[in-house]
Amino acid sequence: MARDLAIDLGTANTLVYMKGRGIVLNEPSVIALNRQTGEVLATGREAWQMIGRTPGYIVAVRPLRGGAITDFEITERMIRLLLQRVGVSRFTRPKVVICVPSAITEVERRAVTDAARRAGAADANLIEQPMAAAIGADLPIDEPVGNMVIDIGGGTSETAVISLGGIVSLEAVRVGSFDIDAAIQNHVRREHGIAIGERTAEEIKVAIGSAHPTQDENQAEVRGRDLMTGLPKTVLLTPEEVRMAIEDVISSIVASVVRCLSKAPPELSQDFLVRGMYLVGGGGLLRGLAERIERETQVPVRMSNVPLEAVVLGAGHVIEHYEALKGMFMGARK
Repeated sequence: MARDLAIDLGTANTLVYMKGRGIVLNEPSVIALNRQTGEVLATGREAWQMIGRTPGYIVAVRPLRGGAITDFEITERMIRLLLQRVGVSRFTRPKVVICVPSAITEVERRAVTDAARRAGAADANLIEQPMAAAIGADLPIDEPVGNMVIDIGGGTSETAVISLGGIVSLEAVRVGSFDIDAAIQNHVRREHGIAIGERTAEEIKVAIGSAHPTQDENQAEVRGRDLMTGLPKTVLLTPEEVRMAIEDVISSIVASVVRCLSKAPPELSQDFLVRGMYLVGGGGLLRGLAERIERETQVPVRMSNVPLEAVVLGAGHVIEHYEALKGMFMGARK
């Protein structure tokens, strides 16, 4: 018997929820390919470990960048491999709900649903990540109150006001935690003359990155390749230096939250002052980000209990109560 699935096609991580079983897969959204033969060598965690460490003919890529599909064929292969790994075959064709950024275009929407159907799904529907996140965070989205969700992913940051089962106002920017990593990479290259990889930049962000001064700040030792000599070199980075490096990205995210607040109806705005805004997504785990948003908006910010899983858990809830909640799908409420 086919078990229906919910898939959060996150730019950084892909999570799969199976009806009746919960989350069955949580791996990086990376696929490693042999350029010469087109053969898929690895996916998920194994492929992520290959980033920046492969010979020229092997490439480890993220098919989803900036909240969009950058390579339709590779995305389709990744979805097919995902479905195979959780036991989907030609004989068990499940219904699939896929979480996507609300900023994606009509063409990109069709690309995702076509990819899922070709990969073995009997039916594929899309749900916006902010809507799924609100359901996953147990917010009363069907009531006439303002629920505000800030979802900061790898390639997009989305802020949505939800009331009576629909999105009242939305602000989405194609900026996320990958842009924070890129800003750190560029800063280290420009100021210290060292080239570092994507994974090293992410490690720096996790170790000492912050959007607002915090207690117990420490320096981090960074090793990379000296651009002048080509030899390995080590430098020390301070949290304040990293904050300055990522300031443009953080400002862009905070500005999008402010714009969404300003578009919300006045009656719902009163609810936020009491209920607060909910922060979800991997990017929301950056130290001091909640405090920074709270300071600039004067609205309380609460962290979801499960920031990384909130979106897929919300889509999983829709899968568990499919008939009652299928009105949440993209296009269904239009």
